[in-house]
Amino acid sequence: MAKDYYSILGVAKGATQDELKKAYRKLAHAHHPDKTGGDEAKFKEINEAYGILGDPEKRRQYDQFGQAFSGAGGGPSGQGFGGFDFSNFSNQGFGFGGANMEDLFSDIFTGGGRRARSGHGADIQVDISISFEEMVRGTKRTVRLRKQARCNSCSGSGGAPGASQESCPDCHGKGSVMRNVNTILGTFTQSTACGRCHARGKVFSESCRTCRGDGRTEQEISQEVSIPEGIGNGQALSISGEGAAGEYGAPAGDLYVVVHVEPHPELDRRGDDITSEKKLRFDQFVLGDKVPVKTIDGTVNMKVPAGTQPGETFRIRGKGIPRLGRFGRGDHLVRVDIEIPRHPSEEMKRHIEALRGAERG
Repeated sequence: MAKDYYSILGVAKGATQDELKKAYRKLAHAHHPDKTGGDEAKFKEINEAYGILGDPEKRRQYDQFGQAFSGAGGGPSGQGFGGFDFSNFSNQGFGFGGANMEDLFSDIFTGGGRRARSGHGADIQVDISISFEEMVRGTKRTVRLRKQARCNSCSGSGGAPGASQESCPDCHGKGSVMRNVNTILGTFTQSTACGRCHARGKVFSESCRTCRGDGRTEQEISQEVSIPEGIGNGQALSISGEGAAGEYGAPAGDLYVVVHVEPHPELDRRGDDITSEKKLRFDQFVLGDKVPVKTIDGTVNMKVPAGTQPGETFRIRGKGIPRLGRFGRGDHLVRVDIEIPRHPSEEMKRHIEALRGAERG
Protein backbone atom coordinates (compact mmCIF):
# COMPACT_ATOMS: atom_id res chain seq x y z
CA MET A 1 0.00 0.00 0.00
CA ALA A 2 1.43 3.37 -0.99
CA LYS A 3 2.30 5.94 1.61
CA ASP A 4 1.02 9.51 1.78
CA TYR A 5 3.95 11.07 -0.05
CA TYR A 6 2.52 14.57 0.11
CA SER A 7 2.33 14.34 3.88
CA ILE A 8 5.88 13.01 4.08
CA LEU A 9 7.17 16.07 2.21
CA GLY A 10 4.82 18.39 4.06
CA VAL A 11 3.21 19.88 0.94
CA ALA A 12 -0.31 20.20 -0.41
CA LYS A 13 -1.54 17.86 -3.14
CA GLY A 14 -1.56 20.73 -5.64
CA ALA A 15 2.05 21.76 -4.93
CA THR A 16 4.15 22.79 -7.92
CA GLN A 17 7.36 21.03 -8.88
CA ASP A 18 9.36 23.95 -7.49
CA GLU A 19 7.53 23.69 -4.17
CA LEU A 20 8.21 19.95 -4.08
CA LYS A 21 11.89 20.51 -4.78
CA LYS A 22 12.20 23.15 -2.04
CA ALA A 23 10.44 20.91 0.47
CA TYR A 24 12.64 17.97 -0.49
CA ARG A 25 15.86 20.00 -0.16
CA LYS A 26 14.90 21.28 3.25
CA LEU A 27 13.99 17.85 4.62
CA ALA A 28 16.96 16.08 3.01
CA HIS A 29 19.27 18.67 4.51
CA ALA A 30 17.73 18.19 7.98
CA HIS A 31 17.69 14.37 8.01
CA HIS A 32 20.78 13.43 5.98
CA PRO A 33 22.54 10.62 7.89
CA ASP A 34 25.97 12.19 7.34
CA LYS A 35 24.93 15.25 9.37
CA THR A 36 24.68 15.51 13.15
CA GLY A 37 21.20 14.41 14.23
CA GLY A 38 20.47 12.83 10.84
CA ASP A 39 17.92 10.04 10.46
CA GLU A 40 18.68 7.44 7.78
CA ALA A 41 15.19 5.89 7.84
CA LYS A 42 13.52 9.28 7.51
CA PHE A 43 15.98 10.27 4.79
CA LYS A 44 15.09 7.17 2.78
CA GLU A 45 11.39 7.89 3.18
CA ILE A 46 11.88 11.47 1.99
CA ASN A 47 13.77 10.27 -1.07
CA GLU A 48 11.09 7.70 -1.79
CA ALA A 49 8.39 10.38 -1.68
CA TYR A 50 10.30 12.77 -3.92
CA GLY A 51 11.24 9.95 -6.25
CA ILE A 52 7.54 9.53 -7.02
CA LEU A 53 6.22 13.08 -6.79
CA GLY A 54 9.26 14.59 -8.50
CA ASP A 55 8.54 12.51 -11.64
CA PRO A 56 5.48 13.98 -13.41
CA GLU A 57 4.37 10.62 -14.84
CA LYS A 58 4.74 8.70 -11.58
CA ARG A 59 3.03 11.53 -9.74
CA ARG A 60 0.12 11.37 -12.20
CA GLN A 61 -0.24 7.62 -11.57
CA TYR A 62 0.04 8.11 -7.82
CA ASP A 63 -2.64 10.82 -7.86
CA GLN A 64 -4.88 8.58 -10.03
CA PHE A 65 -4.59 5.32 -8.09
CA GLY A 66 -4.01 6.73 -4.60
CA GLN A 67 -3.32 4.07 -1.98
CA ALA A 68 -3.42 1.36 -4.65
CA PHE A 69 -0.33 2.85 -6.29
CA SER A 70 2.72 0.61 -5.96
CA GLY A 71 5.56 2.68 -7.34
CA ALA A 72 4.77 2.33 -11.06
CA GLY A 73 4.02 -1.39 -10.90
CA GLY A 74 6.39 -2.42 -8.16
CA GLY A 75 9.76 -3.82 -9.03
CA PRO A 76 12.06 -6.79 -8.84
CA SER A 77 15.03 -6.96 -6.57
CA GLY A 78 17.52 -4.20 -7.19
CA GLN A 79 14.85 -1.52 -7.27
CA GLY A 80 14.97 1.02 -4.51
CA PHE A 81 12.51 2.90 -2.38
CA GLY A 82 8.88 2.13 -3.29
CA GLY A 83 9.81 0.60 -6.65
CA PHE A 84 11.94 3.58 -7.69
CA ASP A 85 14.86 2.38 -9.79
CA PHE A 86 18.31 3.67 -8.80
CA SER A 87 20.18 1.52 -11.33
CA ASN A 88 20.95 4.56 -13.50
CA PHE A 89 22.51 6.52 -10.64
CA SER A 90 26.09 7.58 -11.42
CA ASN A 91 28.60 10.27 -10.64
CA GLN A 92 27.21 12.31 -13.52
CA GLY A 93 24.06 13.16 -11.53
CA PHE A 94 20.70 11.42 -11.53
CA GLY A 95 17.38 12.93 -12.48
CA PHE A 96 14.70 13.23 -9.83
CA GLY A 97 11.82 14.51 -11.91
CA GLY A 98 14.25 16.36 -14.16
CA ALA A 99 16.28 17.76 -11.26
CA ASN A 100 20.02 17.12 -11.12
CA MET A 101 21.28 15.28 -8.05
CA GLU A 102 24.30 17.56 -7.71
CA ASP A 103 21.99 20.54 -7.60
CA LEU A 104 19.68 18.87 -5.09
CA PHE A 105 22.41 17.81 -2.69
CA SER A 106 24.87 20.69 -3.01
CA ASP A 107 23.33 22.60 -0.13
CA ILE A 108 23.56 19.56 2.17
CA PHE A 109 27.34 19.63 2.01
CA THR A 110 27.81 23.43 1.95
CA GLY A 111 25.74 24.38 5.01
CA GLY A 112 22.35 24.70 3.32
CA GLY A 113 20.44 27.54 1.71
CA ARG A 114 23.18 28.81 -0.57
CA ARG A 115 26.57 27.69 -1.79
CA ALA A 116 29.39 28.51 0.60
CA ARG A 117 31.37 31.63 -0.23
CA SER A 118 35.04 30.92 0.28
CA GLY A 119 36.54 33.12 3.01
CA HIS A 120 33.69 35.65 3.12
CA GLY A 121 34.09 38.01 6.09
CA ALA A 122 31.87 37.72 9.14
CA ASP A 123 29.16 40.25 10.02
CA ILE A 124 29.67 42.35 13.17
CA GLN A 125 27.06 43.82 15.50
CA VAL A 126 27.58 46.72 17.91
CA ASP A 127 25.13 48.47 20.23
CA ILE A 128 25.07 52.21 20.88
CA SER A 129 22.89 54.52 23.00
CA ILE A 130 21.60 57.96 22.04
CA SER A 131 19.46 60.51 23.85
CA PHE A 132 15.81 61.23 23.07
CA GLU A 133 16.85 64.58 21.57
CA GLU A 134 19.46 62.90 19.34
CA MET A 135 16.81 60.46 18.15
CA VAL A 136 14.63 63.39 17.04
CA ARG A 137 17.37 65.45 15.39
CA GLY A 138 19.71 62.73 14.16
CA THR A 139 23.36 62.48 15.17
CA LYS A 140 26.69 60.84 14.48
CA ARG A 141 28.67 58.38 16.56
CA THR A 142 32.20 57.04 16.24
CA VAL A 143 32.48 53.41 17.26
CA ARG A 144 35.77 51.63 17.81
CA LEU A 145 36.00 48.05 16.60
CA ARG A 146 38.69 45.44 16.99
CA LYS A 147 38.24 43.25 13.96
CA GLN A 148 39.91 41.39 11.12
CA ALA A 149 40.70 44.16 8.63
CA ARG A 150 42.36 44.23 5.23
CA CYS A 151 46.14 43.87 5.53
CA ASN A 152 47.84 47.21 4.90
CA SER A 153 51.00 45.61 3.53
CA CYS A 154 49.37 43.64 0.70
CA SER A 155 46.01 45.49 0.43
CA GLY A 156 44.23 42.24 1.18
CA SER A 157 45.69 40.20 -1.68
CA GLY A 158 47.80 37.93 0.52
CA GLY A 159 50.81 38.28 -1.77
CA ALA A 160 54.12 39.89 -0.85
CA PRO A 161 54.69 43.33 -2.44
CA GLY A 162 56.12 42.80 -5.90
CA ALA A 163 55.38 39.05 -5.92
CA SER A 164 54.31 37.58 -9.26
CA GLN A 165 51.10 35.64 -9.84
CA GLU A 166 50.68 32.43 -11.73
CA SER A 167 47.88 29.99 -12.51
CA CYS A 168 47.06 27.69 -9.61
CA PRO A 169 48.56 24.24 -10.26
CA ASP A 170 45.77 22.45 -8.37
CA CYS A 171 42.75 23.85 -10.20
CA HIS A 172 44.57 25.03 -13.34
CA GLY A 173 43.19 28.52 -12.97
CA LYS A 174 39.54 27.53 -12.63
CA GLY A 175 39.22 28.38 -8.95
CA SER A 176 37.36 25.14 -8.23
CA VAL A 177 38.09 21.42 -8.11
CA MET A 178 35.86 18.39 -8.48
CA ARG A 179 35.55 15.84 -5.71
CA ASN A 180 33.51 12.70 -5.22
CA VAL A 181 30.91 12.66 -2.45
CA ASN A 182 29.75 9.30 -1.10
CA THR A 183 26.16 9.05 0.12
CA ILE A 184 23.79 6.20 0.84
CA LEU A 185 22.41 6.78 -2.65
CA GLY A 186 25.79 6.33 -4.30
CA THR A 187 28.64 8.59 -5.36
CA PHE A 188 28.34 11.85 -7.22
CA THR A 189 30.79 14.56 -8.22
CA GLN A 190 30.66 17.99 -6.64
CA SER A 191 32.46 21.22 -7.52
CA THR A 192 34.17 22.89 -4.54
CA ALA A 193 36.39 25.93 -4.05
CA CYS A 194 40.06 25.20 -4.56
CA GLY A 195 41.81 25.02 -1.19
CA ARG A 196 45.14 26.20 -2.53
CA CYS A 197 44.17 29.41 -4.33
CA HIS A 198 40.92 29.89 -2.37
CA ALA A 199 38.79 30.12 -5.52
CA ARG A 200 40.91 32.87 -7.10
CA GLY A 201 42.53 30.68 -9.76
CA LYS A 202 45.91 32.27 -9.15
CA VAL A 203 48.65 31.97 -6.53
CA PHE A 204 51.49 34.30 -5.54
CA SER A 205 55.11 33.37 -5.81
CA GLU A 206 55.58 34.68 -2.26
CA SER A 207 53.07 35.27 0.54
CA CYS A 208 52.77 38.52 2.45
CA ARG A 209 54.92 38.39 5.59
CA THR A 210 52.59 40.64 7.60
CA CYS A 211 49.42 38.56 7.23
CA ARG A 212 51.13 35.30 6.13
CA GLY A 213 49.02 35.19 3.00
CA ASP A 214 45.66 35.52 4.77
CA GLY A 215 45.06 39.03 3.40
CA ARG A 216 43.93 40.43 6.74
CA THR A 217 45.20 41.30 10.20
CA GLU A 218 43.51 42.14 13.50
CA GLN A 219 43.24 45.90 13.85
CA GLU A 220 41.41 48.51 15.91
CA ILE A 221 39.25 50.57 13.56
CA SER A 222 37.25 53.76 14.14
CA GLN A 223 33.99 53.83 12.22
CA GLU A 224 31.76 56.90 12.01
CA VAL A 225 28.06 56.06 11.99
CA SER A 226 25.38 58.51 10.81
CA ILE A 227 22.14 58.01 12.72
CA PRO A 228 19.09 59.39 10.87
CA GLU A 229 16.50 61.51 12.64
CA GLY A 230 13.46 59.58 13.75
CA ILE A 231 15.18 56.20 14.16
CA GLY A 232 13.28 53.74 16.33
CA ASN A 233 14.49 52.26 19.61
CA GLY A 234 16.21 48.94 18.90
CA GLN A 235 16.40 49.57 15.16
CA ALA A 236 19.57 48.39 13.40
CA LEU A 237 21.56 50.25 10.77
CA SER A 238 23.35 48.13 8.17
CA ILE A 239 26.69 49.37 6.80
CA SER A 240 27.70 47.19 3.87
CA GLY A 241 31.30 45.95 3.73
CA GLU A 242 32.32 47.33 7.15
CA GLY A 243 32.28 44.01 8.97
CA ALA A 244 35.25 41.65 9.23
CA ALA A 245 37.48 41.47 6.17
CA GLY A 246 37.30 38.31 4.08
CA GLU A 247 40.17 35.87 3.72
CA TYR A 248 42.47 36.14 0.72
CA GLY A 249 40.72 39.22 -0.67
CA ALA A 250 37.17 37.82 -0.35
CA PRO A 251 34.38 40.35 0.31
CA ALA A 252 34.03 41.76 3.82
CA GLY A 253 30.98 41.19 5.98
CA ASP A 254 28.57 43.92 7.05
CA LEU A 255 28.42 46.05 10.18
CA TYR A 256 25.10 46.18 12.05
CA VAL A 257 24.64 49.05 14.52
CA VAL A 258 21.73 48.55 16.93
CA VAL A 259 20.52 51.90 18.27
CA HIS A 260 19.03 52.20 21.77
CA VAL A 261 17.18 55.43 22.66
CA GLU A 262 17.46 56.55 26.27
CA PRO A 263 14.14 57.55 27.90
CA HIS A 264 13.26 61.23 28.39
CA PRO A 265 12.13 62.39 31.86
CA GLU A 266 9.05 64.21 30.50
CA LEU A 267 8.46 63.15 26.91
CA ASP A 268 7.43 59.82 25.40
CA ARG A 269 7.15 58.54 21.85
CA ARG A 270 4.06 57.08 20.20
CA GLY A 271 4.81 56.29 16.57
CA ASP A 272 5.74 59.62 14.97
CA ASP A 273 4.10 61.60 17.77
CA ILE A 274 5.52 62.85 21.06
CA THR A 275 3.31 62.68 24.14
CA SER A 276 3.44 64.46 27.49
CA GLU A 277 1.17 65.46 30.39
CA LYS A 278 0.36 68.91 31.74
CA LYS A 279 -1.12 69.66 35.15
CA LEU A 280 -3.65 72.52 35.27
CA ARG A 281 -5.35 74.33 38.11
CA PHE A 282 -9.10 74.08 38.63
CA ASP A 283 -9.64 77.70 37.51
CA GLN A 284 -7.76 77.06 34.26
CA PHE A 285 -10.16 74.23 33.42
CA VAL A 286 -13.18 76.40 34.18
CA LEU A 287 -12.09 79.76 32.77
CA GLY A 288 -9.53 78.70 30.14
CA ASP A 289 -5.95 79.92 29.79
CA LYS A 290 -2.74 79.88 27.80
CA VAL A 291 -0.23 77.54 29.41
CA PRO A 292 3.46 76.90 28.65
CA VAL A 293 4.23 73.41 27.32
CA LYS A 294 7.74 72.02 26.92
CA THR A 295 8.27 70.50 23.46
CA ILE A 296 11.35 69.03 21.79
CA ASP A 297 11.83 72.40 20.04
CA GLY A 298 11.42 74.51 23.16
CA THR A 299 8.51 75.95 25.13
CA VAL A 300 5.28 76.96 23.35
CA ASN A 301 2.07 78.50 24.72
CA MET A 302 -0.90 76.18 24.33
CA LYS A 303 -4.46 77.51 24.46
CA VAL A 304 -6.80 75.73 26.87
CA PRO A 305 -10.42 76.71 26.20
CA ALA A 306 -12.92 77.36 29.01
CA GLY A 307 -14.77 74.27 30.15
CA THR A 308 -11.95 71.85 29.34
CA GLN A 309 -12.35 68.48 31.05
CA PRO A 310 -9.56 66.60 32.89
CA GLY A 311 -8.08 63.87 30.67
CA GLU A 312 -8.59 65.74 27.37
CA THR A 313 -5.73 65.68 24.86
CA PHE A 314 -4.55 68.67 22.81
CA ARG A 315 -2.48 68.50 19.63
CA ILE A 316 0.46 70.79 18.83
CA ARG A 317 1.07 70.16 15.15
CA GLY A 318 4.52 69.58 13.68
CA LYS A 319 6.32 69.23 17.01
CA GLY A 320 6.67 65.46 16.92
CA ILE A 321 9.19 62.96 15.48
CA PRO A 322 10.55 63.38 11.93
CA ARG A 323 9.08 60.61 9.77
CA LEU A 324 11.97 58.25 8.99
CA GLY A 325 12.51 58.06 5.24
CA ARG A 326 9.60 60.42 4.56
CA PHE A 327 8.81 64.12 4.67
CA GLY A 328 7.21 65.89 7.60
CA ARG A 329 6.94 65.34 11.31
CA GLY A 330 4.41 63.97 13.71
CA ASP A 331 2.63 66.04 16.37
CA HIS A 332 3.01 66.68 20.09
CA LEU A 333 0.04 65.35 22.05
CA VAL A 334 -0.58 66.93 25.46
CA ARG A 335 -2.93 65.27 27.98
CA VAL A 336 -4.19 67.68 30.62
CA ASP A 337 -5.01 66.70 34.17
CA ILE A 338 -6.09 68.61 37.25
CA GLU A 339 -3.57 69.71 39.83
CA ILE A 340 -4.95 69.45 43.37
CA PRO A 341 -2.74 70.97 46.06
CA ARG A 342 -2.04 68.76 49.06
CA HIS A 343 -2.11 71.73 51.42
CA PRO A 344 -4.57 74.34 50.11
CA SER A 345 -4.30 77.82 51.61
CA GLU A 346 -7.04 79.33 53.75
CA GLU A 347 -7.86 81.83 51.00
CA MET A 348 -8.25 79.01 48.48
CA LYS A 349 -10.54 77.17 50.86
CA ARG A 350 -12.76 80.29 51.26
CA HIS A 351 -13.06 80.71 47.48
CA ILE A 352 -14.00 77.05 47.02
CA GLU A 353 -16.55 77.22 49.86
CA ALA A 354 -18.10 80.32 48.26
CA LEU A 355 -18.24 78.55 44.90
CA ARG A 356 -19.88 75.51 46.49
CA GLY A 357 -22.44 77.73 48.21
CA ALA A 358 -23.24 79.50 44.93
CA GLU A 359 -23.82 76.15 43.18
CA ARG A 360 -26.18 75.02 45.97
CA GLY A 361 -28.09 78.27 45.91
